[in-house]
Amino acid sequence: MMKRRLNYFNGRKSEGAETTTSSHSKEDEVEWEMRPGGMLVQKRCHNSELIVAVPNLRIRVAYGALRYLISSNSQSTFGELKKLLTAETGLQPDEQRLVFRGKVRDNGDYLDMCGVKDRAKVILIEDPESKARRIIEMRRNAKIQAAHRLIDDVSMEVDRLAEQVCAIEKSIANGSKVAELQITTLIEMLMRQAVKLDSIPGDGDACAKKDLQGKRVQKCVEKLDVLKVSNAQVKVPVVTTKWETFDPSPTANQWEHFD
Repeated sequence: MMKRRLNYFNGRKSEGAETTTSSHSKEDEVEWEMRPGGMLVQKRCHNSELIVAVPNLRIRVAYGALRYLISSNSQSTFGELKKLLTAETGLQPDEQRLVFRGKVRDNGDYLDMCGVKDRAKVILIEDPESKARRIIEMRRNAKIQAAHRLIDDVSMEVDRLAEQVCAIEKSIANGSKVAELQITTLIEMLMRQAVKLDSIPGDGDACAKKDLQGKRVQKCVEKLDVLKVSNAQVKVPVVTTKWETFDPSPTANQWEHFD
């Protein structure tokens, strides 16, 4: 009888233990996820009822002689940190390399998993390839700007010469003959500007500006060629001088004597 009672209580106790264990297993059930690098960690839960406050980190970032203090939560990735640094440095995320504890970190690496603590120091370096591309782009832009300045100088000179062409055109239209040397010299000066334009390297907008000024020079030269023909047809009025003769006075050769 005693043995049967013990078996009964033992059975009840086992049932209770199983029930308790089952309930705890449901409450304590967690999900796991695989982090980059093969590390198995507890999956971050997106349920609003189970959200735990994530601490914010103040990260000191050194970029050459510059220093930045960036705030980010501990569960951010280095890729997300790069996006925050873009606003500060002007470098795009793919142009950045973040070094922490002597190792370049991947975009998918989490700050907390890499041991980043509050006020930890991270070194930012510019990607060598992107830096080389930027230098090439800066040189290209400098050449384009220099070309624009040279074209603008030619444009100002063409403006001045075009005014002289208009002045010659008005003179011939009014019947005044212009020295042929003046027309020839003006054509030579315009051709010099055409040679300058040919020597200027042009690309994009600069090429379009070159073509525009080249057409202006050509138009002025063609007009001067036409004016040269018109100028040769202008008849210079012949001015004749009529000399008037006077008879000598009979007293012209007489000397007047005074006492």
